[in-house]
Amino acid sequence: MDTTEKKPHVIFIPLPAQSHIKAMLKLAQLLHHKGLEITFVNTEHIHKRMLNSSGLHGLDGSSGFRFETIPDSIPRKSEDDDGSELLLDYIETSFLTPFLDLATKLPTPPTCIVSDGFMSAFTIDAGQRLGIPVMLYWTVAACGFMGIYQIQSLIEKGLAPLKDKSYLTNGYLDTVVDWIPGMEQIRLKDFNSIIRTTDPNDKEFTFCINATQKSHNVTHNIFHTFDALEVGIADALLSMFPKVYTVGPMQLLLNQIPEEEKQSEMLNFNAYSLWKEEPDCLQWLQSKEPNSVIYVNFGSHTVMALQDVIEFGWGLMNSDHYFLWIIRPDLVVGESAVLPLEFEEHVKKRGYIASWCPQEKVLNHPSVGGFLTHCGWGSTIESFSAGVPMICWPYLWDQMTNSRYICKEWEVGLEMGTKVKREEVKNLVQELMGDGGNKMRIKAREWQEKAYAATSPNGPSSLSVSNLVEEMIMLSKN
Repeated sequence: MDTTEKKPHVIFIPLPAQSHIKAMLKLAQLLHHKGLEITFVNTEHIHKRMLNSSGLHGLDGSSGFRFETIPDSIPRKSEDDDGSELLLDYIETSFLTPFLDLATKLPTPPTCIVSDGFMSAFTIDAGQRLGIPVMLYWTVAACGFMGIYQIQSLIEKGLAPLKDKSYLTNGYLDTVVDWIPGMEQIRLKDFNSIIRTTDPNDKEFTFCINATQKSHNVTHNIFHTFDALEVGIADALLSMFPKVYTVGPMQLLLNQIPEEEKQSEMLNFNAYSLWKEEPDCLQWLQSKEPNSVIYVNFGSHTVMALQDVIEFGWGLMNSDHYFLWIIRPDLVVGESAVLPLEFEEHVKKRGYIASWCPQEKVLNHPSVGGFLTHCGWGSTIESFSAGVPMICWPYLWDQMTNSRYICKEWEVGLEMGTKVKREEVKNLVQELMGDGGNKMRIKAREWQEKAYAATSPNGPSSLSVSNLVEEMIMLSKN
């Protein structure tokens, strides 16, 4: 009789987008460290991009941790075409069959699926067909999740979608919604930007609402947050679902694994990025005083007009503070982000521009004193982990909700207007980096301490991960 204990085998499948992959890969690594077998499934397109950015051996994995791929079936005009316009349709129609084919051919049968919450369009069906449970991992904040989940109630009350486009500008979005647990006094403008449509059949609108409503079709919902940060909403989630796990900030949990163990048992910890990182910016930071640099990064999806880039540039320049600015090759709509020559001359004195960077190392660098951000949740929770206050310029999706919480609830940020004006950029940078930002700096450090407490060995996030592992071990014995 075989007395060897069967290891739980977990299939991870993220939404094919930078921040989702990063958060899910970190949880996968943590569970692998705790003895679980992991299969991490990306689309072929994403896998290629990750290999391009991390090097040929960046995704070699290790014993018990493998990367697999499925086609996304999206027709592409070129390598640079990310297919994002078609992605949601294809998740609903084309992912199930190749995912099932892969899952049934794995050398060890899977115990469960940890699915990105936004992949539930097919993963819950897949779990039923494979006869294994599905756990949904929401890589957004609890407030970001709740802000989408409650859109169903906005629809029922006739508040969404918008009646016509004039509602975007006539003050309607200032309407206060006061019945959502843990989200007191939130305005319509603070909800996920998907509500800013007039079409009830808009794909993003219906896809995201359906995904969050599917949270009731599973017993386990995992959130990348920590209880102290979102206590009201965390309590509300506990009353909504049978099993809730708050597991953030992920990186602080990974940091506790000794370096030699990381090297011996796990894959390359730098293989999170879809762009090649430029580590030289860290050397530039090294030459600057503590808290003297504003870091500027609008994430992986934000795009803007060249004029906005120029306004940001002059605002940063005129602030008289050092700045490290990430300008992705595809940041500007339809053209390259070429800054005026005159500006480039100034940059040599006060700034450093890179196309991508190791963000967590940058935020944790002593010389970084502020973060001008699009308020994506990955960037926000990394900022909390580093104790860095923010200037908020949300672009779309849950960034609107995150910005509201950063500025009003968590008191670590300054809100910027949607229209980019160099004078406002200059004033906000000066306020955040100067004496005006002292309160926010203190508050940011307090949240950092709470994040460290949550991820300490007996902290709630650590215990959540341990409970999750126990659940998976129990499943493997059934």
